[in-house]
Amino acid sequence: MAQATLSISSKNYSSWSLRGWLLARFAGLEFKEVVVSPDDADARRELLLISPSILVPCLNHAGIKVWDTLAIAEYLNEIKPKSGLLPATRAARAHCRAVSGEMHSGFSSLRSALPMNLKGDFPNYKIWSKARGDIERITAIWHECLDEYGGPFLFGKKRCLADAMYAPVATRFRTYHVALDKECAAYCDTIMAMPEMVEWIDAAKLEHDDIEELDMEF
Repeated sequence: MAQATLSISSKNYSSWSLRGWLLARFAGLEFKEVVVSPDDADARRELLLISPSILVPCLNHAGIKVWDTLAIAEYLNEIKPKSGLLPATRAARAHCRAVSGEMHSGFSSLRSALPMNLKGDFPNYKIWSKARGDIERITAIWHECLDEYGGPFLFGKKRCLADAMYAPVATRFRTYHVALDKECAAYCDTIMAMPEMVEWIDAAKLEHDDIEELDMEF
């Protein structure tokens, strides 16, 4: 029986659930999924970006409860130090934490304008100017990391915390047909081809619950 449980919400819409789930999978932690229905009032508010919630993702392990994606990442790094969630060198770890923290606390315009929707497909989607600023910053981060550490992941040959944090962005770029240069497009391809992402997306496509507010074109 799995020692840990991870509470998540909609696989189609919940970017934070995806991040927490990827982190646990990257760490090699055995866990059971506990799905919080989007009908839950707190979970729904979180999905609609109205308010944060401690419902998802939330990791319960060995009697310890950890919520917030970065806190989950640091906890997993403590219990699975050889999993590579953080890079090997101090300088790279600092860099990884910085770009992951930027994703965690920023890019609100991107979140609002391009909500995660794995079943959606919106070509010719009009992107607000503020969201374009977020896209430019994200792609600048990707270029910096890929050029410095050699790819194919942000910090080298092994996926880590930063890749889990930016994976939902790769899905957004696909859903809304965001034009990318060759290097960033290749990184998106790398993320989307991960077995964990394929598994998550396949499950998302089987979900029946839709949230009309997140299926709208603005």
